[in-house]
Amino acid sequence: MTIIFTLLFLLLPAALLWLMEKQSWAQKIGAIILCYACGLLLGNTGVIPSSVNHVQNSLSEISIALALPMLLFTLNIKDWSQMAGKAMLSLIFATTSVVAIASTFYFIYADSNAVQSSHLAAMSVGVYTGGTANLAAIKSGLGIDNDLYLLFHSFDTLLGATYMLFMVSIAIPLFRFILPAPAKQTGTVHSSEVDDAYNDDYSPLLKASNVKHMGKVLTLTVVALVLSLGGAELCKLVFSLNSTGAATIILLTSFGIVFSLNNKIRALDLAYKMGMYLILVFCMVVASMADLKKLLEFDATVAIFLFGIVIGSLVLHALLCRIANVDSDTFMVTSVSAICSPPFVPMMVKALNNPSVLLSGMTTGIIGFALGNYLGISLALFLQSL
Repeated sequence: MTIIFTLLFLLLPAALLWLMEKQSWAQKIGAIILCYACGLLLGNTGVIPSSVNHVQNSLSEISIALALPMLLFTLNIKDWSQMAGKAMLSLIFATTSVVAIASTFYFIYADSNAVQSSHLAAMSVGVYTGGTANLAAIKSGLGIDNDLYLLFHSFDTLLGATYMLFMVSIAIPLFRFILPAPAKQTGTVHSSEVDDAYNDDYSPLLKASNVKHMGKVLTLTVVALVLSLGGAELCKLVFSLNSTGAATIILLTSFGIVFSLNNKIRALDLAYKMGMYLILVFCMVVASMADLKKLLEFDATVAIFLFGIVIGSLVLHALLCRIANVDSDTFMVTSVSAICSPPFVPMMVKALNNPSVLLSGMTTGIIGFALGNYLGISLALFLQSL
């Protein structure tokens, strides 16, 4: 039974990716939403017996632990220093805005449920500076309840779609009126390069010629995981920690970044797709553990929390950019890279008809992804200590 359900969770995302290749409606929905929906169906229709709960728990922990360093191996930190100064400033403003607004909402709701509010603040900072991978990592690191996590991600998905629709339409003339005119930037990234890095084509993972390549990625990932687990246990002894979850996630992030400094490791370009596939496995497993009845009886606090953070941080980010004289297009691509993650940047760039800001949007999004775990977990621990 254990083997059967382990294989089920590991292979179902592949089946959904195949469905996306064959059906346009599935492509429009997206891999992550399909995995969540499939997981909810499996978990709430009696298909999964309670005897395999240990499989779900183990897979959720292992998948995110392996995915994190894989996603970071291909980062090129050296490119960060080449980014335009205004783009880096806009990134700082975007990050500061999210942290400030999330902290504000924590204090608003702390009296009713301080722990839940700190978790909501942490996940908000993680996902609105990085992306889904950060959200999953913070969930694992802080031991956040499955139902709260899934409810958060559900609202985030709806809100993200609404935000993106606003950004590619009304926001363009609005912010070009409020902020300085777009500034041309040095350096461009061809859209084909972006598509290769972030598309949903996982077929290279099935090619026999790539087995050696993937073996190297997996070996390095295991090394990073072993070092992180050992370091987390050391931190537990030295700092008398109650749990090693947060320390493990922070160390996994750190080792992933350190390993990416090596040119040969950074050249392992399939690492990102391997990591994203494991994120899909994580999404399906977590959804299968959620109680749909509890999700339907949701707490409006989560919706208010997310809506307030997205709107509040967008307004504060724009205000800071206006004061610092950051141009409108740089503001918009860095906002999209933070709120919706790098894969959405090319869409924004196309709507702006300004290819010169593509590099800034993609790079700030990658930096945000690298920082998201640090910021989210640190904020939660800080707020809980107050």
